[in-house]
Amino acid sequence: MPVGTSSAVPSTTVPTVRRSLRWRVVDIVVASVLAVAVGVVFKLWELGYEPLSAAVALLLPGTQALFGGVWLLAGPIVAIVVRKPGAALFAEIVAASVEALLGTQWGWSTLEAGLVQGLGAEIVLALFLYRVYRLPVVVLAGAAAGLAMGINDSVLWYAGYDAAFKGVYIVCGTISGAVIAGLGSWLIVRALARTGVLSSFAAGREHAGRGDGGRGGREHGGRRPTTAA
Repeated sequence: MPVGTSSAVPSTTVPTVRRSLRWRVVDIVVASVLAVAVGVVFKLWELGYEPLSAAVALLLPGTQALFGGVWLLAGPIVAIVVRKPGAALFAEIVAASVEALLGTQWGWSTLEAGLVQGLGAEIVLALFLYRVYRLPVVVLAGAAAGLAMGINDSVLWYAGYDAAFKGVYIVCGTISGAVIAGLGSWLIVRALARTGVLSSFAAGREHAGRGDGGRGGREHGGRRPTTAA
């Protein structure tokens, strides 16, 4: 009688492993370098912010917050690159510390601002379980940081102003966060990726047109076909 044969064949499917959310040494180093660099930008931006904010405030008080998004860049930039819990918060605090050390009219209160703004972006990224870094999510994270900035400034620096001013300030801060910190950080990371300096990170492969072809910020549903990041 014929011998039975199995129709089963060895699977050639490449095993997948979930991308690790643990911080690596390279994550800490790169996050620190980027945050320090943006902290220097924070300090330099003070020179441009004063005349611009004064000019628009004459037209409509509260609109000076439209230029505050520059101080929110550190969180989204580092978060897009490192993609680990706490990256946005870490970056904003480090960048604010650098600004304070370089000397600023706001003194060490910049640390409090960095904490609040970093938390704003961090909350949005946490809602997506630190797995999705598509442009809409990054813009939303920037907007949340801007909202946090607007509310925080309204309470600490503009407590005596009327509700109309505070409303305009908070709305403008949110818009600035979405455009400058959200879209702006996306474009900055994309530019960095094209130089090849981020090739060891998922963001570098995506924005340079490799990996998933730059089609999205989710790393294959939170999985990669090779070793964990």
